[in-house]
Amino acid sequence: MKRRNFIKNTVMATGALSLPLSVNNLFAGNAVALSPANAPAAADFKKSIMWGTVGVQGSILDKCKAVKEAGYQGIEPNSHMDRKEVIDAAKTTGLALTDVCCNTHWGKPLSHPEATVRQEGYEGVIVALEDAHAYGTDAILLVPGVVNDTVTYDECWERSTEGIRKLLPAAEKLKVAICVENVWNNFLLSPMEACRFVDQFNSPYVKFYFDCGNILAYGWPEQWINILGNRVGRIHIKEYSKKIADKQGRSAGFSAPLTEGDVNWAKVMDALRKNYQHVWLTTEQGGNKTLDELKDLNGRFDKILSM
Repeated sequence: MKRRNFIKNTVMATGALSLPLSVNNLFAGNAVALSPANAPAAADFKKSIMWGTVGVQGSILDKCKAVKEAGYQGIEPNSHMDRKEVIDAAKTTGLALTDVCCNTHWGKPLSHPEATVRQEGYEGVIVALEDAHAYGTDAILLVPGVVNDTVTYDECWERSTEGIRKLLPAAEKLKVAICVENVWNNFLLSPMEACRFVDQFNSPYVKFYFDCGNILAYGWPEQWINILGNRVGRIHIKEYSKKIADKQGRSAGFSAPLTEGDVNWAKVMDALRKNYQHVWLTTEQGGNKTLDELKDLNGRFDKILSM
């Protein structure tokens, strides 16, 4: 798509947002067959933890044993890990492999200016999809692209869209959804725009991976969840403190312990129970270098689930 046409189409789409449309009718001009926004949500949630936040030392099996003992039911592995070792550890501990985090999307984003790097990024996502299929799960986490001083917003949209369209046949064949995450990549900065990005693919294999902590820098998680509705394919449970960020710098906001920051977890849980159609909630809270720290985080997770 030419930049001129991209801007024209974007203006037309965002202009329509001034109309009093319901969330389920957003971007009706680009009709997408989605299940209704009030479709039944999952009744009972299960707890998972992101692999990269498990700081306990040891082998894959050692880490999985600690996660299981701490009280979690699942784990979100990275892509490109030793597949057999991951599967064996999951079988031994009884942990579910709940989705896969692509580990090439920052270094080799689908939005990169160089076609060769974008191709390497595409190949990295293919591995993530294959990992997820091998693990018996149905979703991967993908940062779709990055806007910066060398990649403009419209270029990021066009290239990431092209890359995901190229990935869709593999996703459909493997029955694994590509869930694009809201992260500090200067892209998809409003829930309406996020809806439009997902809807353009007209596929159940493109969803949104919503991070409750990341959004606090420029929004409110419960609002995003209610607007995204059934487009949400996975959830990251993560804390963020605006007070700490104001005093110590933006990234320092993530240092707040779970339940001690500015995420309104009662409102988040209410929105999830109304909209989220999956069972897995995954914590992405840094640290967790000991079993006791994992257990403490699990207790905080339980507190959120009880709200």
